[in-house]
Amino acid sequence: MASEFDLIARHFSRAAPGDILGVGDDCALFPVPAGMRVAVSKDLLIAGRHFYPDADPEAVGHKSLAVNLSDLAAMGAQPLGCLLGLALPAVDDAWLAAYARGFHALAQASGCPLIGGDTTRSLQDLTISVTVFGAVPAETALRRDAARAGDDVWVSGALGAADIAYRLLDGQLPADAARLALTRRALEWPQARLALGLGLRGLAHAAIDISDGLAQDLGHILAASGVGAELRYAELPRAPGLEGLDEASLQRALLGGGDAYELCFTAAPAQRQAIVRAAQACGTPVSRVGGIVAAPGLRVIDAQGQALARIPGGFDHFGGAA
Repeated sequence: MASEFDLIARHFSRAAPGDILGVGDDCALFPVPAGMRVAVSKDLLIAGRHFYPDADPEAVGHKSLAVNLSDLAAMGAQPLGCLLGLALPAVDDAWLAAYARGFHALAQASGCPLIGGDTTRSLQDLTISVTVFGAVPAETALRRDAARAGDDVWVSGALGAADIAYRLLDGQLPADAARLALTRRALEWPQARLALGLGLRGLAHAAIDISDGLAQDLGHILAASGVGAELRYAELPRAPGLEGLDEASLQRALLGGGDAYELCFTAAPAQRQAIVRAAQACGTPVSRVGGIVAAPGLRVIDAQGQALARIPGGFDHFGGAA
């Protein structure tokens, strides 16, 4: 049977770029650009909770890094490197090889090399822990507490596909192979909006990545900033595959659906053209979907100008989807 060190050497050791000391020592060493602050984020993924045990391991490798890179994007941070922890119920070399392909491919594409970590045996479910490090100038970091009354509210990409794919796979929606084919990639291969996050430095005031649902995650910005917001429901960008859903499912997908990993951000109206140019430069669509107001709370306005009576809740890691 392969030892822990054999597994690390076979699947996770890569030559570190530049002057980084990576996998193979007691600690990793990496430089931080002058004048920058270090941005750090960690996520846990557990089989059966965050991905299905029979999911494509290459996709799991990609997603386990992508969800962390999305946090760096939301801060406007440039990736520096990452750590990986794996708790494995058993050693499956073919699974690890595919997982490592997905992980390393995104690590290389995003400039976020694997520089260390740990492996151990799990007595229960497969558990994956990833920590990412990035760098951002303190004065242009996109923080949750910086939204201002009068700001526009923006969303990148499109919403709802990952939520619908999850509910189809989980049996919460009637089986629909065509709809699943249109939505599943959004769930299993999310794209961190790193280039957009960098482009928003100096333009946006506050930002967050949409991991637990637009309404819930925007609510974190509102609470931290001491403001409220109005969203225009008809202007929320809808992903392909949502056509024909009943209204309750559609609202839940757009407002409460997690795993989107798009950016929600606020900015002054004077920055509209600059934001569109920044988005075009990195090939990421953005939509202006509402505004920040002084009065606390979130209101969602429908096409008739009426506030939705109930806003779907987002994902709660101790309670599931609302």
